[in-house]
Amino acid sequence: MYTSEPVQYTSKASINTTNRILVVEDEELIRETIALALEGEGYVAMAVADGRAALECLANSESNSGENTFDLVVLDLMLPQINGLDICRLLRYQGNPIPILILSAKGSETDRVLGLEVGADDYLTKPFSMRELVARCRALLRRQRLSVTPEPILEYKDITMYPQECRVLVRGEEVNLSPKEFRLLELFMSYTRRVWSREQLLDRVWGPDFVGDSKTVDVHIRWLREKLEQDPSRPEYIVTIRGFGYRFG
Repeated sequence: MYTSEPVQYTSKASINTTNRILVVEDEELIRETIALALEGEGYVAMAVADGRAALECLANSESNSGENTFDLVVLDLMLPQINGLDICRLLRYQGNPIPILILSAKGSETDRVLGLEVGADDYLTKPFSMRELVARCRALLRRQRLSVTPEPILEYKDITMYPQECRVLVRGEEVNLSPKEFRLLELFMSYTRRVWSREQLLDRVWGPDFVGDSKTVDVHIRWLREKLEQDPSRPEYIVTIRGFGYRFG
């Protein structure tokens, strides 16, 4: 039976109750199966069936910083009310850094790249195994906790980064960065002039257990350039070193 009311699944095992996951999926069987699989791993899962209900849950989590805070969104693309791509766009436009795992029956390279471009952190094609979904959720939550050892303040020309505050100023104006964009920039600013290959950036920012291809790096570099550079087509900060990778400065 279709319902837009959120349903919360609470872990009986209480292994990892600090991690709360929002599951957004309109197919009831898939929605309940995902939520129960996550609950079996010790997470607290809340499940909703449409995009509007998902945004309401996320808005409530921001205004109630205690028990309703979510750590991850598992998001189907084809949803009633508001589709998954629009939810991603809106969350990133608002500066919400919550990790997003997209679920979709569309598995082409174009579809995957589009999902990453609008702000998703990972993309899983249907049909999938629950074991893989749980593993990807665990990896996203783990990567969210990892960070490069910060300097108190990082500065380069017109860019100032405050790692402990998760703030970046570009030419005196604060810019909103996603978690991956922030970690990329932090790594670049910690090692100016160093050339990084795509594989090295994936390992340092996404983690060694990342499942995907190196085009993810190119997508995030393009986003960073749009936010940092006065002319993204002629970058001054993040420079492409053909045949090797990227250099900052």
